[in-house]
Amino acid sequence: MTDQRIARDALGLGLRPALYAKVLAERPLVDYFEIISENFMGPAKPPRQNLAQVRAHYPVVMHGVGLNLLGHEPLNEHYLEALCRLADIVDPPFVSDHLCWTGAHGFSHHDLLPTPYTRDLVGYAADRARRVQERLGRPFALENLSSYVRFAGSEMPEWEFYRAVVDEAGVYFMLDINNIYVSSQNHQFNPLEYLQHIPFDRVVQVHLAGHNTRPDGTIIDTHDRAIDANVWDLYRKAWTMGGPFPTLLEWDDDLPPMPGLVAEMQKAREFQS
Repeated sequence: MTDQRIARDALGLGLRPALYAKVLAERPLVDYFEIISENFMGPAKPPRQNLAQVRAHYPVVMHGVGLNLLGHEPLNEHYLEALCRLADIVDPPFVSDHLCWTGAHGFSHHDLLPTPYTRDLVGYAADRARRVQERLGRPFALENLSSYVRFAGSEMPEWEFYRAVVDEAGVYFMLDINNIYVSSQNHQFNPLEYLQHIPFDRVVQVHLAGHNTRPDGTIIDTHDRAIDANVWDLYRKAWTMGGPFPTLLEWDDDLPPMPGLVAEMQKAREFQS
């Protein structure tokens, strides 16, 4: 089994089902892959078998979408147990999920939903994130969202809330550069001010992805196209502020051939200066 550690300047790809065969057949020049944790937490054997084959050749990190950290109900013990079992199998250098809520009253919305940024919620989120990290027994990181609404009840900007939760919990940042840019355009704030509030020594990974601009000017985080020039520029500034850090390309829909994905991932090297 390959060593699961990754270098601080590693370049990775999101591992999606459509890529399994290509990864195993072509062995692309990728430093590591990131899985969506929930795709491998069930009893089905084929996903685990595919994952084991990939792990034989590449390090793998785990990224979740279903923790529901900011939900009002207690953390789902069944979910946490399954997550911990998967982490014990994969042995990733870190596990991440989103600073958001995903469901309530027994219903999952299958989306990453924002909240007001309030001081009361900082303590609530930090306590839950700390408990997740303790259960995992390994670094746990929180990702910032792309968002499309603002709450009148917010008491602080997103970056202040994000940092306060991570600092109080003693966890880590999974920093999505595209999400920062998307939200900065939708809500008219300076994305550099966001970056200036991030302690990069606690950033375990950076995400990059493509987005789509609607006719009304709203930018949507779609993960279905090449990375926008403005996001690359913001990535360059982040690298200057705090690099090196592992960088991962998320591309979920309308996937190009593997050489195209790798080429888009490798572009990051051009902006690491």
